Amino acid sequence: MASLRALRPFAHREFRVLISALSISIFGSGMWAVAMVYEVIHLGGGPLELSLVATAASIGLVGFVLAGGIAADRFPQRLLIIAVEGANLAVIATITALAMFNVIQLWHLAVGAFVLGVGQAFFFPAYSAMLPRILPADDLLAANGLEGTVRPVLQQAAGPAIAGILVAVLSPAHAVAGVAVCHLLAFGIVNLLSRQASGPGETVPDTTAPGTGRSSLIKDLREGFSYTIRTPWLLWTLIWACLSVLFLIGPIEVLLPFVVRDQLGGDSRTFGFLLAVMGVGSAAAALATATFRLPRRYLTVMVVTWGLGSLPVAAIGFMDNFWVLGAAMLVFGATEGVGMVIWGTLLQRRVPRHLLGRISSLDFFVSLALMPVSMALAGPVAEVVPLWLIFFIAGLVCPIMAFVALFAARMMTDEMENPLTSTTMDSESADTQPDSV
Repeated sequence: MASLRALRPFAHREFRVLISALSISIFGSGMWAVAMVYEVIHLGGGPLELSLVATAASIGLVGFVLAGGIAADRFPQRLLIIAVEGANLAVIATITALAMFNVIQLWHLAVGAFVLGVGQAFFFPAYSAMLPRILPADDLLAANGLEGTVRPVLQQAAGPAIAGILVAVLSPAHAVAGVAVCHLLAFGIVNLLSRQASGPGETVPDTTAPGTGRSSLIKDLREGFSYTIRTPWLLWTLIWACLSVLFLIGPIEVLLPFVVRDQLGGDSRTFGFLLAVMGVGSAAAALATATFRLPRRYLTVMVVTWGLGSLPVAAIGFMDNFWVLGAAMLVFGATEGVGMVIWGTLLQRRVPRHLLGRISSLDFFVSLALMPVSMALAGPVAEVVPLWLIFFIAGLVCPIMAFVALFAARMMTDEMENPLTSTTMDSESADTQPDSV
């Protein structure tokens, strides 16, 4: 009956609507990842120019994600999600028109990427805070597993693969147009969410008194930071994630296309299919994780899996065979999928519900704080440091830090003292039980 457990969230209408819109939207995001790369190359850009556009998206995400978390705890999550999809549609439609008329410039792509990053900053905290309101605690692992399945399949596999084909057969502009169609469909679907999906968030706090809004925002931020600092498993996981982003995101997002070109002699289709392989691995692992109960040693499994899964990255700079590189990306994707499903469920089960939006945003902020730095450094560093050395260092630092986090936070003790194999410690009980260790 394990396979049936993974499908239980579909019994709830609001989840069906939400996951449908999310699936279409992330498919478009996967297409954008490839369309944007080759639109930059079409304009004559190289690693430096690609770093500029990728960094703009990262700045938008990191710069606004804390505000997104506060908004998710204070305002209707349903309306936030609708607004984000509307903004995504507007910006991609504009870029499509500029590209089709061949008047697009690099700064247009940078501005568009920035707006999309801001949208992510508001979407994901709202989504994370909404999920425990529309599903019982027993279904959260399955829901996160389903998201962890459709995200890599569509965002890392199908989306990039389709975009790569469109770029090769038609043009980057046609791939961008496909992204616009995706966001149009997603925008229509999210409007089907009922008001009940946002729960208590539909009641907006009164901030009309002078100074009330600012002081309340500061208090909200301080409360979220305080909870994180006094919760070791949360703090050390975020420290590890922050360093992993610094060493991994830039090389994979900015430099991998040039590994494909220079070491494999490949084109956009090769790059797209390598991302697809990583996505398939992540999806299969996420689905497998969703079909079983949460591991008793959930923190150990999560951190060790993430750490060891980064090791194949160390060898990317030495690979000149598509299948060998594909195997490395498959392992990296699979271990990422397992860890992310456990992590999402862990936040929703152990974090107090009234803090979930802020903690989710802090998760994004702390984890991605160094993303703009990683993106910005990848191109310039590649001008003076061999690609093989960049990937070698990245693949070794992350496993070392994973084991440091495991022991520094006493995670093996913590997971035994806070079992999550039943609903005895679900989101409702977390509202009344402090979770500091």
